[in-house]
Amino acid sequence: MDEDGSRIRRRVSVRKRNRPSLGIISATPTTAELKPDNEEEEEEKEEEMVAGSRRRKTVGVQLVESNDSEEDMFGDYDSFAENSFLAQVDDLEQKYMQVHENRKPDTDLVTEDLCSESIKHHKLSITTVDSCTELKTDECTKNQSGHEDVSIKPGADLTYELPSSQVLYFENLQNSSNDLDDWCTKERDRNSSSHKTVNEKLPHNSIEQPQQIDESSSKVRTSSDVKRRKSLKDHLKSAMTGNAKAQTPVFSRTKQLKEMLLSEEINVAKKTIESSSDDLGPFYSLPSKVRDLYVQFRGIEKLYDWQHTCLTLNSVQERKNLIYSLPTSGGKTLVAEILMLQELLCRRKDVLMILPYVAIVQEKISDLSSFGIELGFFVEEYAGSKGKFPPIKRREKKSLYIATIEKGHGLINSLIETGRIDSLGLVVVDELHMIAEGSRGAVLEMTLAKILYTSKTTQIIGMSATLNNVEDLREFLQAEYYTSQFRPVELKEHVKINDAIYEVDRKAENGMTFSRLLIYKYSDTLKKMDPDHLVALVTEVIPNYSCLVFCPTKKNCENVAEMICKFLSKEYLRHREKEKQEVIENLKSVSSGHLCPVLKRTIPLGVAYHHSGLTSDERKLLEEAYSAGVLCLLTCTSTLAAGVNLPARRVILRAPYVAKEFLKRNQYKQMIGRAGRAGIDSIGESIVILQEKDKQQVLELISRPLENCYSHLVKEFSKGIQTLFLSLIGLKIATNLGEIYQFMSGTLFGVQQKILLKEKSLWEVTVESLRYLTEKGLLQKDTTLTEKGLTQKDALCKSEEWYQYSFHITKLGRASFKGTIDLAYCDILYRDLKIGLESLVLESFLHLIYLTTPYDMASQCNPDWMIYFRQFNQLSPAEQNVAALVGVSENYLGKKVSGQAIKKKVNKDVVNRLYLSFVLYTLLKETNIWNVSEKFNMPRGYTQSLLTAAATFSSCVLHFCEELEEFWVYRALLVELTKKLTYCVKAELIPLMEVTGVLEGRAKQLYNAGYKSLVHLANADPEVLIRTIEHLSRRQAKQIVASAKMLLHEKAEALQEEAEELLRLPSDFPSTEKA
Repeated sequence: MDEDGSRIRRRVSVRKRNRPSLGIISATPTTAELKPDNEEEEEEKEEEMVAGSRRRKTVGVQLVESNDSEEDMFGDYDSFAENSFLAQVDDLEQKYMQVHENRKPDTDLVTEDLCSESIKHHKLSITTVDSCTELKTDECTKNQSGHEDVSIKPGADLTYELPSSQVLYFENLQNSSNDLDDWCTKERDRNSSSHKTVNEKLPHNSIEQPQQIDESSSKVRTSSDVKRRKSLKDHLKSAMTGNAKAQTPVFSRTKQLKEMLLSEEINVAKKTIESSSDDLGPFYSLPSKVRDLYVQFRGIEKLYDWQHTCLTLNSVQERKNLIYSLPTSGGKTLVAEILMLQELLCRRKDVLMILPYVAIVQEKISDLSSFGIELGFFVEEYAGSKGKFPPIKRREKKSLYIATIEKGHGLINSLIETGRIDSLGLVVVDELHMIAEGSRGAVLEMTLAKILYTSKTTQIIGMSATLNNVEDLREFLQAEYYTSQFRPVELKEHVKINDAIYEVDRKAENGMTFSRLLIYKYSDTLKKMDPDHLVALVTEVIPNYSCLVFCPTKKNCENVAEMICKFLSKEYLRHREKEKQEVIENLKSVSSGHLCPVLKRTIPLGVAYHHSGLTSDERKLLEEAYSAGVLCLLTCTSTLAAGVNLPARRVILRAPYVAKEFLKRNQYKQMIGRAGRAGIDSIGESIVILQEKDKQQVLELISRPLENCYSHLVKEFSKGIQTLFLSLIGLKIATNLGEIYQFMSGTLFGVQQKILLKEKSLWEVTVESLRYLTEKGLLQKDTTLTEKGLTQKDALCKSEEWYQYSFHITKLGRASFKGTIDLAYCDILYRDLKIGLESLVLESFLHLIYLTTPYDMASQCNPDWMIYFRQFNQLSPAEQNVAALVGVSENYLGKKVSGQAIKKKVNKDVVNRLYLSFVLYTLLKETNIWNVSEKFNMPRGYTQSLLTAAATFSSCVLHFCEELEEFWVYRALLVELTKKLTYCVKAELIPLMEVTGVLEGRAKQLYNAGYKSLVHLANADPEVLIRTIEHLSRRQAKQIVASAKMLLHEKAEALQEEAEELLRLPSDFPSTEKA
């Protein structure tokens, strides 16, 4: 670009017309760019480039249908009226010509300001014809001479919203402008040697008053000047009439739009990189824009001292692995987010964030999508059946993968397999203590161990509020450790025994000191109904403050909520009465008119229950109402403490139990950690209600240290160590006993083997697992003899000889590992699919549904035999044949209903699995969880959990079949079934439910309001959504739009990458040179 001249930047804005037949073409006219005469040689080259770029910006019109009506020749444009488009053109042309005719080299800048007077200070965007996306350009940069670039305002653009009839005239218009540019350049060349630049001669006020110059310059026009160029208005008048009836040529609009989109994205990415390097430091090595976004989206203006200390640790600066631990609500996640943004924006690497539950993944996706849109990175969901393996390789932008533990493991496997593990710069694990929780902990341990073993450049950050044996975890992760006891709100712990409340004081002799007596007037009826004085405890804080009551069981949650409401005064009904009624109406809306009778009685008083028996729609609505203060009391199970963040002024533990098990210290800390809301409460309180019989155990509970984290890699045999070995060999991370043993030594299990292994050594456990996998047909040992010349049979007897062998994975083993199938069920699944090939019933989805019903849920099922028999008799003959094929007959069900003895042995798991298949099949037909739950007498939350598990398992079976050629027929069938199980709604709602945070109820509202596609949502105005959609908050509206934009950008990027891949020359393309 010319150093001394300033240029008007132009963007093309392609807008969708209201007229049904034609598209709009919008482009900008050219203007002369004036340059000093010492750059004449560069000038000619640049003008050729500019002219070429102008030609490329011409956008084609897609001819949808012809319109022969002369009355509608120019659409809504009154082209010949006094204040018409042509009048504006003529006026602007006069100004344009006046300046050019009177031009001297010392007025270059004045002319530019004059021509841009009515079109400056506007930030343009490129909008696709389908209104599918909008890419905001960066702010106009200043050139080297210090003058600002000016962008053309659509309202003053000569061809803004130009009728499509003028398409054929467009090129002539461009050529005329180019001729004028050439003339201006020559005129300037003749006079440039005798004049100084405008910066030397013109005062500042002359630039601000172009009208005065306009008046003086108009006096010096000559007749020859006018003849030199025909009036633009005359050109347009003649061309508009002729071109209106001409057939509009059809150009490839999609191709040109894609080119524009690609060009813009590349420019944005380059500027982002430059911005990052130039703007390091203002906010922890991040652009200052990140700080502004945290203020805008979260209201966070300043970090806590501990957060600043943690982010500036030497270990963090040196990118060492880090574990940090703080109490709940201390602000741990913000530190992780800043570190993730550093990796995405500054180091240009992908990031993986692992969270424990699907609900938290979706909440975080919604939360960070706005940052991704503003800062130029993708946020991708890996939860349930969502997520692509391997992930799409992006061209420019980097990706933040947010995943559950299981999906995170699959993602890491796919990156290792494709050799892309080094593209992952950072892995963040929230709730690191989950590594000690059963099979999920084993999967998390495998994931982290593989990262440590295969990538030396990937940093691992782990955080938790409940860690004790940190040294073991530090050794496993090779990490530094940081901890603090900071809480933004002080927490006071209490214990209630009878009417007395004691404050926990670890310095006291028995661990607590007397605080006060609970004074509340109880009637005889209330004493019988509420012996633990729950009503007295909650009414001290509600309705002005919030309260959580943790109960041991789901049924107890509902009972406690109803009991409390019976004794609340009528004054509670008037507190935010209208908003509570809206919550009830919204619950009905998302449940197809149904409403839980318990919630119907409790919500008017500001009380609700919260547990897994609710549908995800119901839980989300209740959580939103509680966060907004409409509901002031939730009775809940322990799962709330580990799930979404819902803090309260007071937390009450109804009893120190979870189901029938006594509370663990970790669980206790998570529950009471919900007390105290930063920025709202000055203090947080927790009260544990206990009986005399539990007093000693509770005193030990509140004083003892947190439980240690121990590896479950060996305890969870089929989901742990066996699955690990299978994937190690399948990914070629380790293929012989020595390498596998070396890998195991680096796991948490390897660190803790002396504690965990009492009877066997790690070597023996490793050999035993390999032998099991070989016998099961998942691994194959090569047939080479050992150095000692022993046969395989001899070698099996001596584990030391296994060291001489290497292993490779079988087809069944690869299918099991790729499909993440529990190895306890992989051979059963293979057998079921094999039998299905012989007699697959395709009249309905029932047979396929049976094959994708989770095995582990079948073992927990207790069928209602009368319902089972009734549903069986409602099946068609072909569907009843499915039952017969799997081994369940009508005769068997009849005997079960009547209670008769059954002599013939029938597999109980098969019978239970078929029953669950009936539930899923009915769900797909009716798509109403309430109706199906009532029909099968099941809790609606369990029905939805079954549906979610089936969708996930269906996705696993699909990957399983993709690895086995013999099951090719299942592939296309399972793709469709997985989609149906994932959404379980009418087909038209599926595109909306792809957006994170949009569940069935919200999707129906959006569809009815006219938002029927992802494109509609991505281009929606949050403020309009708020007015259009009932019970939608501003925060939710913004999150929905941001998530939709993010998803749309991801899809566009994927298509762009696919197109580039097709056009890219293959690396193995044969050489044309002769040997």
